[in-house]
Amino acid sequence: MSKTKKDIFSQLILSDPHGEDSEFFPLLSKEDEKRIHSEKVPDELPILALRNSVLFPGVIIPITVGRDRSIKLVRDAYKKDKTIGVVAQKDASIDDPKAKDLYKTGTVAYIIKLLKMPDGSDTIIIQGRNRFSIEKYTQREPYLRAKVNAYDNNLLSAKSSKTFTVLMNNLKEMATKVIRESSNLPAEAGFAIQNIESSTFLLHFIASNLKIDATEKQKLLEINDLNKLATRIHQLLSGELEMLELKEQIQEKVKTDIDKQQRDYFLNMQLKTIQEELGGAPHEQEIKEIEEKASLKSWDKNVAETFEKELAKLKRMNPSAAEFSIQLNYVELLTELPWNEFTIDNFDLKHAEKVLNEDHYGLEKVKERIIEFLAVLKLKGNMKSPILCLLGPPGVGKTSLGRSIARALGRKYVRLSLGGLRDEAELRGHRKTYIGALPGRIVQNLKKVQSSNPVFVLDEIDKVSGNTFHGDPQAALLEVLDPEQNSTFYDNYLEMDYDLSKIFFIATANNISTIHPALRDRMEIIDLSGYTLEEKSEIAKRHLIPKQMEENGMAGSGLSFPQTVVKKIISDYTRESGVRSLEKTIAKVIRRHAIDYSKGQKLSSLKLTNVEEILGIPHFHREKLNKKPEIGIVTGLAWTAYGGELLFIEASLSKGKGMLTMTGNLGEVMKESATLAFEYLKSHASILNISPARFEQNNVHIHVPEGATPKDGPSAGITIFTALSSIFCGKTVRGDLAMTGEITLRGSVLPVGGIKEKILAANRAGIKEIILSESNRKDINDIEERYIKGLQFHYIKEMKDLFPIVFSK
Repeated sequence: MSKTKKDIFSQLILSDPHGEDSEFFPLLSKEDEKRIHSEKVPDELPILALRNSVLFPGVIIPITVGRDRSIKLVRDAYKKDKTIGVVAQKDASIDDPKAKDLYKTGTVAYIIKLLKMPDGSDTIIIQGRNRFSIEKYTQREPYLRAKVNAYDNNLLSAKSSKTFTVLMNNLKEMATKVIRESSNLPAEAGFAIQNIESSTFLLHFIASNLKIDATEKQKLLEINDLNKLATRIHQLLSGELEMLELKEQIQEKVKTDIDKQQRDYFLNMQLKTIQEELGGAPHEQEIKEIEEKASLKSWDKNVAETFEKELAKLKRMNPSAAEFSIQLNYVELLTELPWNEFTIDNFDLKHAEKVLNEDHYGLEKVKERIIEFLAVLKLKGNMKSPILCLLGPPGVGKTSLGRSIARALGRKYVRLSLGGLRDEAELRGHRKTYIGALPGRIVQNLKKVQSSNPVFVLDEIDKVSGNTFHGDPQAALLEVLDPEQNSTFYDNYLEMDYDLSKIFFIATANNISTIHPALRDRMEIIDLSGYTLEEKSEIAKRHLIPKQMEENGMAGSGLSFPQTVVKKIISDYTRESGVRSLEKTIAKVIRRHAIDYSKGQKLSSLKLTNVEEILGIPHFHREKLNKKPEIGIVTGLAWTAYGGELLFIEASLSKGKGMLTMTGNLGEVMKESATLAFEYLKSHASILNISPARFEQNNVHIHVPEGATPKDGPSAGITIFTALSSIFCGKTVRGDLAMTGEITLRGSVLPVGGIKEKILAANRAGIKEIILSESNRKDINDIEERYIKGLQFHYIKEMKDLFPIVFSK
């Protein structure tokens, strides 16, 4: 019998797996469906239990039969009328289902073909006929048999509507699309669906092939309304179509990603081959160099373990990954830090003393402390270093002293400027997870000098900002400068402890009041009060003039600076504690003479007139001593940031009602000293034979010259008291002596500070006698003999002791 192409497409093909001729089973037409539906359902049927499958009327499916009782059932039925009842199991995991494990509704099946398999099982091809419901089971062994009734079937009698027709057409389109999108269904199935004429069979055919579980299929089998069945299948088919579309999108995206990865892999392999031809990949060479550096390190066990761990992580990384460079920088830092690497200290105390004296003139207390430290270090052998704070005005050599200490000890030198520092991370570093993260500046400087015991100068520590939203840098410095804590200093980038206890920290500051008290407590404060005129003159001669002559190309010019010229420059053109301004002024004088020297002129010693021609009129004027005794004028001594100064106190009487007035830009403390002196004088007027009426009939005025300059402090107390005593007694005060001291209401004279600077100022002015508090005697003993030679000191305890000394005979 010949078959056309259309006939072939209208048939479902099932092939014999053993190579027998293919059988063709026609799809149901409406007439076939009516014929099957008219078939009478037998009163009793052998019941075959199906796992994970449901048979629908009209649908042909293959079933593998493996249970012994099921095999016997199908073989007995195949020999007879080939009709069986097929019912789905409720639980597919039960191997030997009983009556209670099966659904009540099933399908009459006709065995089209039985195939015996090599493994002893059978494969049957069955076609669903009509539905039935089980009334009761009549046989348990050797297989189940049940008395059945035809299921109430209204599907064929349902009236077709326009809505139903549209729904069925939509179902065909969706089913065709599912077949096209799914790789598991043959393309011929799409042609089969298009050629199915029966709506009922189409719904059963689609339901049978839906990817849903057996429970859901059983519910579809039991639906007895064609519209409800079509609507439910439409819902399930829509969900399956969405899943297929989503799956396709995912597969397409994965395919694109895989294609890109394959392309990248291919290019990387090419690049690797080229790099190997050129001598190896750069990152491999870098890792090899890091390993070579690490082999030379003498680090602790925990550091070595961390390094090995981080290096292994680096080797596993893709060189093109963003994290690779971060990890590479971190591992490089570990190998570049000077773990347990120390310079050998020079314990030659004479050498150290020589170096300190060469680089700095004066600063005896600082030098003594450094020599003490070296002596202790030499005797004890403990490398723990002190933490010094050099306190003093700008330009006195605090920072340069650190470099000299490093040279004396034979250590490396590091300077860290803390001025304006407001971010704690500058000291502790950033965590390496941040973009652009770096270790703190302390660790960076140790990496730069390649030593774990340098002389580390923390410059301008008083100018570190306090607590801000960036953290508290002063709090971070607490750990750095605490000898009990800095052996385990934690850097956020390094993420390990680093030993700072061997570092010789030297902090410098101008103002101690701005340093955090806890930070101040951790440091040993050494006061650098500034240089005297004599010390500045010696510094200029030893250091500043030779340095500037060299820097300006005048080393062999023959130009010299006599002592008188140097002192004039210091006193008339500079006013400072240090020597920075002095160095600039000397450089200006030398540069002016460089013009003449470059023209071939011979240079000789400078003269005072040359200084005024170059620098102009003096910038500062010092009050000259008036040695002529006068009433109400007394010479006092004052301390300034630029050294000691003479302080003249003037007092006068005028007719009035006993008022006291003061001028000269005086501070509150100085005004209080004047009031105190005036009240003490009134209460002890009888000692000087002063009539009380004079205080009531006269006004007193006190003036301190140089009114533009602010003046304050208690040290002018005895000077003001002497001036008031002079005007009320009418006695002149000696002009060849000066005094300084604080007074009390009980008449005591208290000690004051800045004694060295004040004595040098008196000596420069030609004063030979100085009155001080008895408690200041110890300060005189600390001053070098050359500064007090030719001076006579009067030490007093009470204010009344002044009178025999100050009044002219």
